[in-house]
Amino acid sequence: MFLILITFFSCSKKLNEDPRSTLTPDALNTAQGVQMALDAAYAGTRLFWGNQDFFTVTVIGTDEYQRGVDGNNDINVYNSSYTPSHGTVNANWRNAYTFINTANAVIDNAPKTDLSEGNKSKVVAEAKFLRASFYFILLQFFGDVTLNEHFQSEATTSATRTPIAQVYDFIIKDLKDAIASLPAGPKSAGVLPGKASAAVAKHVLSKVYLARAGSSAKKASDYQDAYNTAMEIINNRFSLQLALVPDFAKVFTEGNEDNSEVLWTVQHTSNIAYNGPNNSGVSNFSADNVLNHMWVGQYERRPGMVRDVFYGRPYIRCIPTRWLVDTVFKERIRDSRYSKTFQTVWYANNPNAAGYPLWPSPLPPGAPAGAVSGQPKFKFGDTAIYMPGVDATDAKIAATRYLLVPPRKYDNTLSPTLTKYFDTKRADLNAPSIRPVIVYRLAETYLLAAEAAYFLGKLPEAVALINTVRERAATTPADISAMDITAADLSLDFILDERSRELTGENMRWLDLVRTNKLLERVRLHNKESANNIQQKHILRPIPQSQLDAVTTGAAYPQNLGW
Repeated sequence: MFLILITFFSCSKKLNEDPRSTLTPDALNTAQGVQMALDAAYAGTRLFWGNQDFFTVTVIGTDEYQRGVDGNNDINVYNSSYTPSHGTVNANWRNAYTFINTANAVIDNAPKTDLSEGNKSKVVAEAKFLRASFYFILLQFFGDVTLNEHFQSEATTSATRTPIAQVYDFIIKDLKDAIASLPAGPKSAGVLPGKASAAVAKHVLSKVYLARAGSSAKKASDYQDAYNTAMEIINNRFSLQLALVPDFAKVFTEGNEDNSEVLWTVQHTSNIAYNGPNNSGVSNFSADNVLNHMWVGQYERRPGMVRDVFYGRPYIRCIPTRWLVDTVFKERIRDSRYSKTFQTVWYANNPNAAGYPLWPSPLPPGAPAGAVSGQPKFKFGDTAIYMPGVDATDAKIAATRYLLVPPRKYDNTLSPTLTKYFDTKRADLNAPSIRPVIVYRLAETYLLAAEAAYFLGKLPEAVALINTVRERAATTPADISAMDITAADLSLDFILDERSRELTGENMRWLDLVRTNKLLERVRLHNKESANNIQQKHILRPIPQSQLDAVTTGAAYPQNLGW
């Protein structure tokens, strides 16, 4: 069955053409080989955070995002073409198991090498953090999955599915083992950006407890354990040199991905030999960070605009639902997060004035002073497109110099555009980003602790934790008190709304909705494109058909219910 699991260690001619696949089982007997395997396991995280396949199944088809004009993926509308043979499902399954096996190689072999005892403990701890992370992805997507605890150097043709309770126990043990041997935090001496620390392992562990608490494998202590684990990070944030960045906008500023709020990033590289090349050496997006492209609408098809690096490649895979922009982000005066999350203004960048719109004759009622029939409405550098976020009459639109787009005019070609992953410093418009992807940050730690506190009935604690995050988002110091909520405001729906305001687009929404058992309800309420299609079976992804076909010995591999 798991033939794909040995790709990093196979000697086949095809795989040897890829410079990542040069490590053989014999090399794992050496310290250098183990380090190479650990590096490979870290590299595997790029196939999730920054990768289109993972983005597709965590962001789109939720209450927050639906397909853009270029987002033709059936999986996001839950239609009849979304089957176990879907390539996106297979890619996430295959990638997780590939790098679980890579992590297993480190865990099994590091103790046998001549690494110092301290280094053995550290590399094994890092590998256990990564293994737990990959298994957690599989568990949330697929439910019962095959639990491989040791390195496989040969393909197998039989497999069984392990109950989620056992997989949860395995993940939790891995994370606890990792916490015991990892450096305290991402700012600890010698911890490079992208490397695991005890702090990020605790963050993931808190999320694992929350997920188990909402599952059939729940334990009575899960919410308390989730709360305690998240609070360990929060209570020790000063010694860990962690803090919320005072300005929400600067959390995602280009070049600032190693800021005080960040617990863990996935690093990307400009070296295409290690960043997803195809056989011609050209990027095929398999491990590239393409999140800079996913949100960018077709601005270049509007008057006064052309494609450029600053505004990005129009590759619009998704657009926000009207619920997200109109309801979740309704407060835009005191709460700064809407304006610091979405681009709503484009300035004319086409040097050729021949394409600029002209004032008609006669001038529309309400045309601004200085408007002249037959003359351009605006010039290079002026506002060309503006989305005010409130309605405007057709008469107002006609009388405005620039293209005024109220919410009723949003469409799947251009809508408010998420800016968290913009990369304006690339030399090539079409190039993927090499920015690190922020995966986990302290603001989410507060929200995880608040969610656990809510379920424990610790409402004052939950309120205080949420208010810490909301106060940071206040537009001015005078707005801070208005940002505070009370226990009367608290509900699971409010917590999910707050996660949207803070974390939208951060590759976790589908998982949030599954964890809280809100996927069906919220998609039906807020995603008009998917509302009529989503069914109970969609709470889990289907086991890939390729996996079912690979099991040829013993009992057939079970499919998820309804698929």
